Amino acid sequence: MKATGIVRRIDDLGRVVVPKEIRRTLRIREGDPLEIFTDREGEIILKKYSPIGELGQFAKQYADSMAQTTGYIVAISDKDQFIAVAGSVKSLLSKGISRELESAINDRETIIASSDDKNFIRITDEDETEFTYQVICPIISEGDAIGSVIILTKDPKVKFGDTEVKLASTAAAFLGRQMEQ
Repeated sequence: MKATGIVRRIDDLGRVVVPKEIRRTLRIREGDPLEIFTDREGEIILKKYSPIGELGQFAKQYADSMAQTTGYIVAISDKDQFIAVAGSVKSLLSKGISRELESAINDRETIIASSDDKNFIRITDEDETEFTYQVICPIISEGDAIGSVIILTKDPKVKFGDTEVKLASTAAAFLGRQMEQ
């Protein structure tokens, strides 16, 4: 744990203000749910709550199955980071998503693009991997956009089409329904 040097007092209603700089850095907005943890030393830990994070193991198995069947890279994200990755770029796991990807999720956009297209987006802020094609489909649960299913390839000979869009859409719809149960 890293100290920030910021001290806040609890008000008479038991509230503590999380400083704006920390909220901005962690992408915490008004209304975002936070999970509260305590440890044996009496520390209180606030963590941004990810509803799809509860499906972590299940999402990993789903991504692994899709990657094995298709030969593509499959990544599943919540609105902050990748929670499951299968294929040749496991380094994406637990990395933060890019603001462009977050925006696409919030806008409920399904994107199919080659790296030459203007609508091709970086999926992480540190995205240095040369993907040639991508399909991004938002995961919707109870009317809320909560994450995305992403299918990627580095093979310049491969062109994605309706089949890949339907695969990502099916996976996103299935994961969204799992969250509703």
